[in-house]
Amino acid sequence: MEVRELVKIAVEALEDKKGHDIRILDIHHISSMGDYFIIADGANRNQVQAMCDSVEEKMAESGAHLKNREGYSNGGWILLDYYDIIIHVF
Repeated sequence: MEVRELVKIAVEALEDKKGHDIRILDIHHISSMGDYFIIADGANRNQVQAMCDSVEEKMAESGAHLKNREGYSNGGWILLDYYDIIIHVF
């Protein structure tokens, strides 16, 4: 699946859980870490975790493999690394 399609799936998953201020940053010209950063905001720990759960579920259904997840147990800030797509949820 193309990276842009996966970005759309991730954003829709964040929107489904009422994520706020969702931003997509195209960084492929300036970074070797990935092609896109997606940044989103949640109102509280439970919502932030639900947003990430939704992203992980939808991305797995699409065949994307999660490389790394950080911060989930604390829930204040979570990073999901999908190689070309890096998602930060605050």
